[in-house]
Amino acid sequence: MFDSINPELLKIRPKLNRKIYIVGIGNIMKGDDGAGPEIIKRLSEKKSLPDRYKLLDVGETPENYLRKIINEKPDTVLLVDIADMKVSPGTIKILNYDDIIDNSLSTHNASLKLTMDFIKSEINTDIFLIGIQPAELGFGKPISPAVSKAIDEITKLF
Repeated sequence: MFDSINPELLKIRPKLNRKIYIVGIGNIMKGDDGAGPEIIKRLSEKKSLPDRYKLLDVGETPENYLRKIINEKPDTVLLVDIADMKVSPGTIKILNYDDIIDNSLSTHNASLKLTMDFIKSEINTDIFLIGIQPAELGFGKPISPAVSKAIDEITKLF
């Protein structure tokens, strides 16, 4: 099953047998920024998704859903968002909590660091960002082909 998965995504493979909260972040009206919500939408349509996986589309305001995430006490929180990593569009990177906090990585969302800090202060959980390099962020634009391919790869992981 995992042989055809993007090698970057295999970094979180050991965490997939745990209680996981997958959180899609982004604005569906702004091109590639809709990647996080699109992944949540696709995963919610999967019939074979284990019960231990909780899905949440938070739009552009993850801070509004902190209590909901914390109350579930997940072993792992996977945030899915676009991130300007200065790489080719559609590139996927798995970044752990320390990578986000200590890096000047831009996720377009100033509250992401605070969101992660708050979750870590409330519960003992692993937090990762599945970052996708965007190509197109124009209002009313569709998701770019490169990011669409990344969405397919991420969805296949689950």
